[in-house]
Amino acid sequence: MMPASHSARPLPRAALLPRCALDLKLDVPVATPAHQNEDVMHLFREHADLVGLPIVEGDQPIGIINRNIFMNEMARPFVREIYGRKSCIAFMDKRPLMVEAYTPIQELSFQALAAGNKALSDGFIVVDGGRYIGVGTGFDLVSAVTNLQAEKNRLVMESIDYASVIQKSFLRPSRQDLAATLPDHVLHWEPRDVVGGDFFVFRSFDDGFFVAVIDCTGHGVPGAFMTLIMASYLDRLLQHGEPRDPAKVMAEMNRMIKLSLAQDGEPVGHEDSDDGMDTAFLWFDRASRTLTWAGAKTPLFLLEPGADEVAQLDGDRTGVGYRTTAMHHAWMNRSVHLPEGASLFVTTDGIIDQLGGPKRIAFGKKRLRQMLLEHRDRPLADVGERVMLAFRDYQGEQVRRDDVTLFGFRV
Repeated sequence: MMPASHSARPLPRAALLPRCALDLKLDVPVATPAHQNEDVMHLFREHADLVGLPIVEGDQPIGIINRNIFMNEMARPFVREIYGRKSCIAFMDKRPLMVEAYTPIQELSFQALAAGNKALSDGFIVVDGGRYIGVGTGFDLVSAVTNLQAEKNRLVMESIDYASVIQKSFLRPSRQDLAATLPDHVLHWEPRDVVGGDFFVFRSFDDGFFVAVIDCTGHGVPGAFMTLIMASYLDRLLQHGEPRDPAKVMAEMNRMIKLSLAQDGEPVGHEDSDDGMDTAFLWFDRASRTLTWAGAKTPLFLLEPGADEVAQLDGDRTGVGYRTTAMHHAWMNRSVHLPEGASLFVTTDGIIDQLGGPKRIAFGKKRLRQMLLEHRDRPLADVGERVMLAFRDYQGEQVRRDDVTLFGFRV
């Protein structure tokens, strides 16, 4: 007796990537309890790609026969003579994995995992309200899960790529204003990932210009989200506040961050925010050539004409925001006169803290200052390129630790 064919009511199939068990359904021959093991052997020989043979009684699946197990058993001495003309249910798995047609692929993968190795080796039976409609293979399931994960990753990356467009659009006005105001400058902004937690703001006014170099908590998507918050707050303060008083702007930023991120009370749990930024806010007065700045864990590097070394100008050691920073913390304004030809640089710690070199130690401030001094007579854009080449060479095979921003100008 040859195995019976089994027709099933057609069900709509999803397009493109498999989304549910139905999309993995294969139409294969089936057998019934009336079929003998000789019939099953004939069927497996006819269909070399048939992994599991479903056994159906009426329209109800009752088991599945694994090809390899069955053929190995039938190859043993005298087994074929004893069982060849007996019902095929003797070799079927009476408890195969059965799944409803519209079971999502992810849920199906969980069920297959719980069922153990047999779900991958035997496959699974697809049913519609308990009625047999087909089988699926473990290989197809693994392939579907892999493709779905790849599709999810693609969609995530598309979202991140578009987020990068948004983040760069926030930087564009500052770049344009900077180029129009300071012909000799360098601005190198390089996220560790597609998007990052570093940010830069430049605003030109009739009597001077304001600069902010910002390193927000984290990098990647969380860091980028923080930069959008910081950029929005800072833009509001520069429109309605006093850019000539960097410490005051920084204090207002601190208050806004702590209120918006609920850092103004006692922590409740691990999900509470402890986010903020390390930054330097600068105001340069054109008439007096005076630079006034406030620093939050971010130093400035000043190279004056004829100087033998690059001076490091330190600010406060308290970050902006963060749970440990007081709501009404006051940063200090510091001032320095910039003679004609002086160069000033600010960098986030992505450069300074990067491990590398033969000893796998940090790039460090000393190495940065030496490079700035060595190339002092070059245009600052050229200086920036040389610093970044040396930085990448120093990093070598080490993993990039953080986002990188290098800003400098000559007046």
